[in-house]
Amino acid sequence: MADDTPSLPPSDGAADDVLRAWAARIRAAVADRRPLRLRGGGTKAFYGEPIAPEAEVVDTRAYAGILSHEPTELVITARCGTPLSELEAALARHAQYLPFEPPHLGAGATVGGMVAAGLAGPARAAVGGVRDYVLGARLLNGRGEDLVFGGQVMKNVAGYDVSRALAGSLGTLGLITEVSLKVLPRPAGEATLQLPLRADAALQHLARWRAQPLPLNASRWQDDAGGTLLLRLRGAAAAVETACHRLLAEVGGERLDPATAQREWAATREQTLPFFATPPSPAHGLWRLSVAPTAPVLALPGPTLVEWFGAQRWVWAPLDAADTLRAMASQAGGHATLFRAPAATPQARGRFTPPEGPLRTLQQRVRTAFDPHGVFQPGVWGF
Repeated sequence: MADDTPSLPPSDGAADDVLRAWAARIRAAVADRRPLRLRGGGTKAFYGEPIAPEAEVVDTRAYAGILSHEPTELVITARCGTPLSELEAALARHAQYLPFEPPHLGAGATVGGMVAAGLAGPARAAVGGVRDYVLGARLLNGRGEDLVFGGQVMKNVAGYDVSRALAGSLGTLGLITEVSLKVLPRPAGEATLQLPLRADAALQHLARWRAQPLPLNASRWQDDAGGTLLLRLRGAAAAVETACHRLLAEVGGERLDPATAQREWAATREQTLPFFATPPSPAHGLWRLSVAPTAPVLALPGPTLVEWFGAQRWVWAPLDAADTLRAMASQAGGHATLFRAPAATPQARGRFTPPEGPLRTLQQRVRTAFDPHGVFQPGVWGF
């Protein structure tokens, strides 16, 4: 373990006491038929269906600390309550990072919340999501049992799928207490281009560029002065420079200075752009459409922002547009989610497109296996 990595030793007595206390609370909740709400920093509490107000909060921040960081092995293991900023700072000291760029969405985001929410930032379409970097995990299930899945090496395969299933589970499978993550070195080259393109032209260029050996990493299109595409390139320095010259010559535009580019991508990841901060009205919610990247421009009913080379499309729309948006997303090979409920109706339900058929059955069976008494996050998925 690196000498400068802040951590608590794995055998720390106080930490063990926290786990024992949590296991006892879970067993008591089962006996009392009392639901539990798992919460770290609470920065993503808006995400998912509203949870019953009588649910008892389990604050995961009491179990924190980086347990190990092996820079040469590209693996880091941390407890669930570890601040995400602390983990990222530890990686930065070794010129490493989490390639999927997890959004914090507020101060106090934790490692456990990052995995449970399963959200990824601008580079998701190029590098994969949270689940692609989870090597192993430890959790307390709905019986209060302490379980370990996966491992701390990238070649490990035992239990790997179970560990990955925890990513995006929103706490419904158990209390994630520890997680081991694959990390990567910072790339040598990076550049961001600002290209003046309408939506249809931007999607066409992105589809063509993705089929070519270009170091594409992230994209963001906004209807700004006729349309602006931000395109981030990452990889070998020579490859990035060559791609910059070629793309600028092909469509025009400019290269942003590094400080400006960093601010733009951070604002995209953390949803602090004016687009995200200014809904058209209190009756508008923020919808996320996950579609095939090759889908054409969609006739969405409000202000739009497009990421992930066309695969993620954000739009502000009222709740009564749900059926239209879901039908549109389905026809484009995906689904629609009410990411943030309208300010006027914060307890609005029906946020996720419910799974159907075998997928619904499988999801319910997995949840029952981990949480047979329905203690954790009841109703968070809406079924």
